[in-house]
Amino acid sequence: MAMGARMATHTDVLTLAQWFSPAFPVGAFAYSHGLEWAIDSGDVADADATREWVETVLRHGAGWNDCILLACAYRAQDTDALTYVDATGRALASSRERLIETQLQGQAFCDAVSRIWPQTLDGLIYPVAVGCAAQRAGLPLELTAQMFLQAFLSNLAAAATRLVPLGQTEGQTIIRTLTPLCSEIATDAVQAGLGGLKSSAFLSDIGAMKHETQYSRIFKT
Repeated sequence: MAMGARMATHTDVLTLAQWFSPAFPVGAFAYSHGLEWAIDSGDVADADATREWVETVLRHGAGWNDCILLACAYRAQDTDALTYVDATGRALASSRERLIETQLQGQAFCDAVSRIWPQTLDGLIYPVAVGCAAQRAGLPLELTAQMFLQAFLSNLAAAATRLVPLGQTEGQTIIRTLTPLCSEIATDAVQAGLGGLKSSAFLSDIGAMKHETQYSRIFKT
């Protein structure tokens, strides 16, 4: 059986649920990934626009690329290979804020995992840290990628719920509607390799850049 393809145990699922829980000290709630600017500018003004924005980011932006980085970190055979994946991920950051976002979340994840589980992680961007930790913990790769993407989706929906604003039911409906997409993307992305990295979510990248100088804001990115 290929690496990461084994059946998940109950412990695997619960460990991943803990890692991607809002209670885990990664601080995802502090980041909107540029969505705050899109809402402030009027580009995202209702539930349909929110769903379309988030779907684009998942399919064609950070969702796809971060899933590839996670998988490549999971499969890295040594420190040099892991460092290369991490450097590639940093180079992909489209703005200063995006780089800060993935660095701070990655370090927070590394710190928490290193203190709770029997492994040592440090200085990795977020998707790379998750992939490395999952491999060391023996967690299934594809399930890890699916739950990573679903947590990313949930965070963006939560940001929109606060900022658009959306009702709780609308926010949860967006998550439910796009959850199958997380499985679809994860299945394809974990097989793609670094050569599959790509992005055409240009407005999301512009939003992240514009957010750096946005006068009034709630989120860090």
